[in-house]
Amino acid sequence: MTAPKKGSATGLPNPFPVELTPPDITPYAKGTHGISYVWTFDSGTPGPHVAVTAIVHGNEPCGALTLDWLMRHETRPTQGKLSLAFMNVAAHEAFDPEVPDASRWIDEDFNRLWSPAVLDDPDRPQTEELRRAREVRPWLDTVDLLLDIHSMQNRNAPLTIAGLRPKGRELARSVGYPDLVINDHGHAEGMRMRDYGGFSDPASGRNAMLVECGQHWEAAAEGAAMETAIRFLRATGATAADFGADWLASRPAPAPMQFFQVSRAVTIETDEFRFAQDWTGLEALPEGTLIGYDGPTEIRAPHPVTVLIMPSRRLWRGKTAVRLAEPVAG
Repeated sequence: MTAPKKGSATGLPNPFPVELTPPDITPYAKGTHGISYVWTFDSGTPGPHVAVTAIVHGNEPCGALTLDWLMRHETRPTQGKLSLAFMNVAAHEAFDPEVPDASRWIDEDFNRLWSPAVLDDPDRPQTEELRRAREVRPWLDTVDLLLDIHSMQNRNAPLTIAGLRPKGRELARSVGYPDLVINDHGHAEGMRMRDYGGFSDPASGRNAMLVECGQHWEAAAEGAAMETAIRFLRATGATAADFGADWLASRPAPAPMQFFQVSRAVTIETDEFRFAQDWTGLEALPEGTLIGYDGPTEIRAPHPVTVLIMPSRRLWRGKTAVRLAEPVAG
């Protein structure tokens, strides 16, 4: 499958109803420290700089709805600093419920730009996403603990992407939701924001988690994003331990946590990638099961129990088709 040109719609049909309406975020345009749509509040007492980010992709409204709720409820830190940041604003503003997947980005994927080699390259063509990444980078350099809210192409249980290091798993465990936690090594296409700088440095106290809240436009994704944000703010000490108690009262108790380690992110190498079945994610396959083909090359399950993580519908050369994981002890 050939990828659409930069700036165009993804070309994918939408099989899901659009149940979420992106909020109007223009009231938050000013920001607090000279960066539009980035709000930082200082408690005046020592503590970490905790941040919640949303709309890294413009077709993922659940995070924007969560930040809008936190802003409207005047959420402030009890220690340290708290930032609430809307990232790829231009893509968010381009959202069209008739073609909801078209606004994932304006020019390129904002969540593949976070290596110094990309951010510091003076010869790299200027795109809307690169411009915004460079604009928010000085602020991101000050963040100690990050929650980055995302959603998925298919309907699936919410999960945390805990990154490359064991410390990511520990942060996810302290938050306690979602109950599915995935350690992985990112994408060959480029570095994610959650892996930027100290977030992926084992010697750094900085840490991050990325939450995938369910299908992009399903109503349940908003609830998953809200619960994750509330529990993250509690766990990091940014808010009181009973913050959001009224909102959480109607939610079921979190399930026991399960942990998975990705051994391989299958990067598409040809224009003829295809899956053997219509995988939607979290299938547990016996070793040797045929997963798909990349041209003539078979992709088979490598583990006694191989769990498929977020199989993609964007089957374009250079992108990740699926991540192959196995259950591990927590």
